Amino acid sequence: MRRSILLLATAAALPLALTACTEKSTAADGDITVTATDTSCDVSAETGTTGTSTFQVTNNGSKITEFYVFADGDRAMGEVENIGPGLTRQLIVSLPEAATYQLACKPGMVGTGIRQDFVVTGDSQAATDENGQLAEAADGYRRYIRSQIVALEDTTAQFVAAVKAGNVDQAKALFPQARTYYERIEPEAESFGELDPKLDLREADLEPGQAWTGFHRLEKDLWVTGIQPDTTAVADQLTEDIAYLADQVNADSYTIDPTKIAGDAQGLLDEIANSKITGEEDIFSHTDLWDFQANVDGSQAAIAALNPILQERDPDLAKRIADRFADLDTALAQFRQGDGFVFYDTVTEPQRQDLSRKIDALSAEVSKVQEVVAGQ
Repeated sequence: MRRSILLLATAAALPLALTACTEKSTAADGDITVTATDTSCDVSAETGTTGTSTFQVTNNGSKITEFYVFADGDRAMGEVENIGPGLTRQLIVSLPEAATYQLACKPGMVGTGIRQDFVVTGDSQAATDENGQLAEAADGYRRYIRSQIVALEDTTAQFVAAVKAGNVDQAKALFPQARTYYERIEPEAESFGELDPKLDLREADLEPGQAWTGFHRLEKDLWVTGIQPDTTAVADQLTEDIAYLADQVNADSYTIDPTKIAGDAQGLLDEIANSKITGEEDIFSHTDLWDFQANVDGSQAAIAALNPILQERDPDLAKRIADRFADLDTALAQFRQGDGFVFYDTVTEPQRQDLSRKIDALSAEVSKVQEVVAGQ
């Protein structure tokens, strides 16, 4: 997801042989441990059974890493992002069908990752949903994702038209608006293989010879270099890639697991804490606060879809999360200006630290939701 930064390049060149070779076991009887370094991804089990699997991912490397569980077609079944050096993060993922999945560590948050197969056997284990709450959560969140896609296509079309017309001022005004709808649902875009890097790759994460497309390439053209000979082609590619994303989420086959909804909520907050809070996301335009708010909005929508489950299983947690969201919304409101926000380079370091503390407090509560939804 990112960020998210889920960027494509370096790890693709890392041979799978770098994966540490240790004795493997089955994951049926407990959590699966994952030990990641800058050059290896050591997983304590290479087989499991259908149902819910819990991975405890420890980063012993020097780079921030990510961990993914992929199904066929690089569809992410679950991910945990922005795992800093020395940290351990938990991923709970539903693997209800027997299949060969792939596990991937992404040191530096780039590339296709250091991968290995994870073979799941057993009968289909669709989640028990006697009162229909899980299905309702999935349906509600899917409707939200699709509504954001409609707005994303519309605002991006306006943005691209302004770029191609050479109307720089209008394009600058539309840039953070279009990104709002993408940032609210970015974890779902990250589910579709290389799509997120094509849409959202930052210049700092480019590898030698790698094509740079997407929002941030156009951001630099608008704010720094001026319109380039290939700017129109990059804008057209953005339209094409977003249309592809729309096709994926509007397909009848598009499904969402409730456990992953909780993961999306967490991932969106992690994006703020690990890149947007520093100002490195929108480094040319300084429109980071638009992205910041969009990530919060998306996380709130994910939690709202799960709220009936939380209210039934852990109402105290539901209340703490609601209180933390309200606290963060109040903090963000002080930076509003008209229909948008002040530019992030005007936000002082103490103010950034205050926002960081609030996002960390919220994230600590949201991190507990996956376990509640999974019934563990």
